Amino acid sequence: MAEQRNLDRLWGIIEKFRVKAAITASGGQVTPIGNFFIYDCHQTQHRKLVFLPHADSEASGAFELCKDRSLLVAASVVIGGPGSLISQALPAQVLVNLSETPDLASVADLLVEEVTVPRCGGPAVFGRLCEVVVIRLLRHAIKAGVADVGLIAGLGHPKLAQAIVAMHEAPEKSWRLETLADVAGMSRTQFATGFKEVLGKTPGAYLTEWRLAVAHLELEAGRPLKSVAARVGFASPVALSRAYRRYYGVSPRETKNEGTALEISRVA
Repeated sequence: MAEQRNLDRLWGIIEKFRVKAAITASGGQVTPIGNFFIYDCHQTQHRKLVFLPHADSEASGAFELCKDRSLLVAASVVIGGPGSLISQALPAQVLVNLSETPDLASVADLLVEEVTVPRCGGPAVFGRLCEVVVIRLLRHAIKAGVADVGLIAGLGHPKLAQAIVAMHEAPEKSWRLETLADVAGMSRTQFATGFKEVLGKTPGAYLTEWRLAVAHLELEAGRPLKSVAARVGFASPVALSRAYRRYYGVSPRETKNEGTALEISRVA
C-alpha cells in the first residue's frame, strides 16, 4: 500500500468551483432573502452565522439559534453553481456560533464591517471575503463532522480523503479501484465498502459525477468539447456527451451556448 501523503482536502474544490456572493440586506429585524446570514444575539452577546446551501430565505430553516437576534448581514452565496456537488455535500443548515470559531469570526467581522460601513469597491471586497468565509466554513464542517454521509464526511475521513483528493486533483487519470484503495492505504474490499458507507455511492459513481461537474464548468467557460473530454478523463467527446446528457438532461453544446451568452451579456 502507498504511503499516505499530506493533503489539502479543499484545494481541488476551491480551485475549480468559484464562490459567487451578493449582499441582499443589512441590519434590521426583517426576514431577508438569501441563504447566508450573520446575526447578533443580544442576550448571549454572541454572533452567529447561518448558511443554507440548498435553500433560499430564512423561512426555509428552523432559526431557533436565538430569539433576540438582530440581522447584521444577509447575502446570497453560491458555491460552484446551483445544485453543485459542494453545496449538496453540506447539510441543509450550517449554524455556527462565531464565539467558538475565532478563525471564522475574524473574517465574519470584516464582512459585517463592509456591509455596515459602505466604501469604494465594497461589493468586490465582500465577494472576496465570502470566498475566505466559505473556505473556513468548509474547514469547520469537515473538522466538526457536520455531515454523516457525503463528500464532507468523506473529506473528514483520514483514509478515504486521500483517494477523494487524488480524484479531485487528477480527474483525467484512468483510476482503478485497486489504485484508489492503494492511495487510501486500504485493502480493495475495505475501500469499496467504506467509500459506499461514508459517501453514499461507489467510487466509480463519485468519480463520474466529479468529472461531469468539472466538465460543466469547462464547457460554461467556452472550452471545446474534445479538449474538455480529455481534461476530465472521458475516452472521447461522444462518451462525454452521452454521460453529460444523462446526468444534466441537456447536451454539452447547450451548456456551452448558455455560457457564451452569459459572457456576452456581462460585456454588453
